[in-house]
Amino acid sequence: MDQLIPNRTNDKGPPKNLFYYVDMIASMVPIVFSVALKTTERWYKSENERKEAQTINLQAEIQHLKYQLQPHFFFNSLNNIYALVDSSPETAKKTIHSLGKLMRYLLYDTETEKVALQKEIDFMTQYIELMKLRFSNKITISYSFPTVPQNIKVVPLLFITLVENAFKHGIPASSEASLSFKMEITDTFLVFTAKNQNLPKSDSDKSGSGIGLENLRKRLQLLYPDSHSFVYQVKDEIFTAVLTLEI
Repeated sequence: MDQLIPNRTNDKGPPKNLFYYVDMIASMVPIVFSVALKTTERWYKSENERKEAQTINLQAEIQHLKYQLQPHFFFNSLNNIYALVDSSPETAKKTIHSLGKLMRYLLYDTETEKVALQKEIDFMTQYIELMKLRFSNKITISYSFPTVPQNIKVVPLLFITLVENAFKHGIPASSEASLSFKMEITDTFLVFTAKNQNLPKSDSDKSGSGIGLENLRKRLQLLYPDSHSFVYQVKDEIFTAVLTLEI
């Protein structure tokens, strides 16, 4: 019997074109990798520049709001002193002296991103005592602020807006009224409450323009985006504003 010999006529090796494609792909890998790397580097650079621009814009907006607040504060304070010059010159002198202390705090101590909460409390206390000099016994002004550790820090000049707002909108021309301010602190939250009678200003009275509350709302959105609550309401002719911060 003849020995069977395998028929190899149908056996074929890999096509030559396959080696060509493999070589071509192998040569392209470094090029593709290099392009991808450069594209990624450009994206990171662009993203960093975008974030840096956002940060600069954010800082500029915060600074603008802060500078907007200080003239607003001085304007209200000077109005109070003007009202005292004729009726009570000695009280006006004391008021100017107290205002000088407040100005030093505003101009020098609030340049940092955050300040000790106790300094803010002292600032509010001085301002409220300053305002008390202007009003008669018909106006009841009360406040309750805690003594806090120096390590608790907050963004400066947040609470003073609500204090100013209460004096601006809660003092009637000739009748009795009461204003109250209270700060409470738990382990992780600070709650500041301001209450006053709701006495809307007329359209011709520019002191009631509402710049303070709008300024405060914008600053909170920028500086405490996910860690604050700011609400206010009028109920039974009493305006109540509550600011809560996570500390």
